[in-house]
Amino acid sequence: MKIFVAGHNGLVGSAIVRRLTKSRPTPPVLITRTRAQLDLTDQKAVAEFFTGERPDVVILAAAKVGGILANNTYPAEFIYENLMIECNIIHQAFVSGVKRLLFFGSSCIYPKNPTLPIVESALLTGKLEQTNEPYALAKIAGLKLCDSYSRQYGVDYRAVMPTNIYGPQDNFHPQNAHVIPALIGRLHTAASENQKEVTIWGTGEPKREFLHVDDLAAAAMFLLDVPLADFRGNGDSEASHINVGIGLDIKISHLARLIADVVDFRGELTFDQTKPDGTMCKRLDVSRLLKLGWTPEIGLRDGLTRTYHWYRQNLEQIRT
Repeated sequence: MKIFVAGHNGLVGSAIVRRLTKSRPTPPVLITRTRAQLDLTDQKAVAEFFTGERPDVVILAAAKVGGILANNTYPAEFIYENLMIECNIIHQAFVSGVKRLLFFGSSCIYPKNPTLPIVESALLTGKLEQTNEPYALAKIAGLKLCDSYSRQYGVDYRAVMPTNIYGPQDNFHPQNAHVIPALIGRLHTAASENQKEVTIWGTGEPKREFLHVDDLAAAAMFLLDVPLADFRGNGDSEASHINVGIGLDIKISHLARLIADVVDFRGELTFDQTKPDGTMCKRLDVSRLLKLGWTPEIGLRDGLTRTYHWYRQNLEQIRT
């Protein structure tokens, strides 16, 4: 079997590759392309790629991602690039005869003030969080593309909605990173330089749910093989995607102190309340996933320790 992993160098894609290369008894043939080799926003290039490679399965993990600052600064890039990547890959997969495709969404697709925990049917029931609305709209479009092609053409294009993901290969850019890699980078520097204080964006009061990327990869491969009727909830028209998370959340202030402990930062943590918090809470309802028989294995502290270990091993490369 030939599997195309789009975005194989990214956080999610690299975890999928690690998982697939350990498949038993026979690992699949993996097809990958770097950005330099294939621009996924280029319709013609993507069409030629699919015509030449003819993969059996597509795992769409490629995306332009970033934290609150990046989303606020580059909204046009976030909506344009993600829409183009999704449209090109999903359509050309269909044109070339791909029957199975797995698309990764994001929990930001859900309304800004949902009932908690957030069930899959909450999609499109309220306004989105303004700080990442362009990205969220692009992800909703990707989900609906999968659902539309599946309903019209009978292909098996599925979508999973992960909670906040972290782990090896994350983006540790000091301005554009998500909260965990951003805090790891800043607190590591502060500890190394014996700084007395680190200031963190926002009040620290928002709660977030975090899933290690290796657990996401395990869940994704599990869900890719679940019978379609079970995946869709035996025909539920609003169950075209499944939430993936742990069903637990933590305050950002508590997360920051946990990371400070992991990296051995002994200074003071302060919070800049003039900066945006984003959505106050968006814990996912993962009951459908748990009922299908999958559970996460990596606890938050263990996952943070693993991520920090990877960060230190790759620090020179990250800084360049």
